Amino acid sequence: MPLDKVNFFQDVFEVAKLIPKGRVTSYGAIANYLGMKSSARMVGWAMNASHTEKDVPAHRVVNRNGMLTGKHHFETPKLMQELLEQEGVVVKEDKIIGFKTLFWNPSVELAL
Repeated sequence: MPLDKVNFFQDVFEVAKLIPKGRVTSYGAIANYLGMKSSARMVGWAMNASHTEKDVPAHRVVNRNGMLTGKHHFETPKLMQELLEQEGVVVKEDKIIGFKTLFWNPSVELAL
């Protein structure tokens, strides 16, 4: 069955909207939650496309090591860091300090 990219992207956006302020998750964690464990890259593509959507906090989605790998897809390269810092997240050299503590895992947080 072919992947429906539009619906997948929308599902990614809906999960991203649930990430609390001051918390972060990874592309892989969202992919895993959506049952597409090996589709972290597609989650990244969705986050890149999210800038045309309303209220998708793409700045809260980073790579598995807490690096701001998506920063170049924001209006300015510093905007992703600035948005995180406004929420109390400390970023040094494009990496989230205390990533494990701030990590929001949708498979745990949204478990029924």
